[in-house]
Amino acid sequence: MERAVLAVERRSWGGPGVKERVIRERLGLSPTRYYQVLNALLDDARALAHDPVTVNRLRRVRQARRERR
Repeated sequence: MERAVLAVERRSWGGPGVKERVIRERLGLSPTRYYQVLNALLDDARALAHDPVTVNRLRRVRQARRERR
């Protein structure tokens, strides 16, 4: 499942709601649960080793959001 979550994050999504629909249909997760899994993956060394570009990009986004608070 972790690789599937990273694969979803690698893509860019067209319109509103498309990503959420894919999360529900392909992964069988609610968007809330998806983002909980994703956030945990960003702190996982195995995820970083598997897809460093995506994980590092998402870490930067997460850090920027934290700094804005």
